[in-house]
Amino acid sequence: MAIKEIIYKEKIFKLSYELYNPNAQKAILILHGWGSNKEIMKQAFDKRFEEYCVVYLDLPGFGGSSNDMILTTVDYASIVQLFIETVGVNPTVIMGHSFGGKVATLLNPPCLVLLSSAGVVTKKPWSVKLKIATFKFLKPLGMKKIRELFVAPDAQGMSHEMYETFKNVVDEDFEDNFAQSKSRALCFWGKEDTATPLYTGEKIANLIKNSKFYPLDGDHFFFLANAQFIADEIKKDLD
Repeated sequence: MAIKEIIYKEKIFKLSYELYNPNAQKAILILHGWGSNKEIMKQAFDKRFEEYCVVYLDLPGFGGSSNDMILTTVDYASIVQLFIETVGVNPTVIMGHSFGGKVATLLNPPCLVLLSSAGVVTKKPWSVKLKIATFKFLKPLGMKKIRELFVAPDAQGMSHEMYETFKNVVDEDFEDNFAQSKSRALCFWGKEDTATPLYTGEKIANLIKNSKFYPLDGDHFFFLANAQFIADEIKKDLD
C-alpha cells in the first residue's frame, strides 16, 4: 500500500492506493463504490490482469484515504484526475462499481467499465419517504440522536463532511453525463441487484452510444462471483 498526497482546493488529500506492473503498456484504474474500499475490488480482480498495469484506489473518505471536505461527484473526479497525473499513469480502462461508476464516467477514459453503476434516480419506497419526512419534522427540535435513527445504512457512522457528501451524491441524476460520454463502455450488472436495479443498467447502456450490456447472476456485488468473465471481456475489448 502507498500514500499519495494531492492538493485540491487548498485541501490536502492523502490517497491510499496499490499499483501493480507499473511498466506495462496498458493501465487499468479500479474504483470502488460508496461505503466500500479498494480491498473488495482487489478481492475480485487480483491477478486477473497480470499483463496490465493495475491501480486500486481508495476514494477520499474511504479505506485509507482522508477527507475533511464536503465533496460532490465532480470533486471526486477532479481529485482522481489529479491522482492519475501525479502518479504518472494514463489508464486505458477505468472501472467503477456503483458510486465509482459515476466518477469513472466523468473521467472519460477510452474504455469505461461500469459495474452496477449508480446515476439513474429510482423511486424511493414509501418507508424511506416516511423516514425522510419524519427527520425533517424533528430536526428543528434539536434532537441530536434523531439523525442516527433516520440516516441510511450507507451513511451511518460518517463524519459531518462525509454525511453531507453522501447527501450531495446519493440521488444524483447522471443520465445527461452518460448520454454525453465519449467512452467505449462495457456495462456489467447483477440481475438481482436492488440498489441499482437491472433496468437502470439497461437505461445507462442505451444512453451511452458505444456500449455493450452484460446482465449477470447476482446482486449489487455480483462482480465477486463473475470477476473472471468480466476480466476476459475487458481483455477482448482491449485486443
